[in-house]
Amino acid sequence: METPLKCIMTGELGYSLPPAVRRIANNFRLIGWIGFWSQAVFGVIAALLFVVSLLGLLAVERDSGTNPVSSVAVFLTILGVVAVFVSAFWAFQYTRFARKLKSSNPDMRPKPKNAAQMVATGLSISVLGMLLGLLGAGSSVGRLFIKVIALPQAGTILRADQAIEAVDVFLIQATIITLLCHYIGIVGSLWLSRTINKQS
Repeated sequence: METPLKCIMTGELGYSLPPAVRRIANNFRLIGWIGFWSQAVFGVIAALLFVVSLLGLLAVERDSGTNPVSSVAVFLTILGVVAVFVSAFWAFQYTRFARKLKSSNPDMRPKPKNAAQMVATGLSISVLGMLLGLLGAGSSVGRLFIKVIALPQAGTILRADQAIEAVDVFLIQATIITLLCHYIGIVGSLWLSRTINKQS
């Protein structure tokens, strides 16, 4: 039976968690909040850059009568940005999972295999998102490369769809920020996996 003073010193309200469970719960809470806020903030920036670039590319299409927007690059970038917000949501679920781990009722606490499944799912989301981001970045860079090599020689008239504009770079920047978000998710999941393995 623990004294009230010891309960206060351990930071628990009348019960004591096993040290291993406490460490895992604290790591889930920390990584969850870091992952949630960093991916949410960077995800919003990536989404705004993507919207600006898409509007600019559509304006070029309207002015020139051509179709410079690479549907593959745009589609993959959309999926990558959506995956960032899914990953941020999953990072938030880590914080809820940490709360369950700190439950005063041992029977209500998730099992170690549940923690491993949580991390595996988060890692899968981030890896899939990074793959989509890499494919989107590759498509965007490929489209920009085609525009560069298709530039007319000096003295010829440059069409609107041949010009390299800021919106071209915005799309690439959006995919790079998307990759950064998924990298954060992967690092967080690997850290949690390491924490769980050390306590097993």
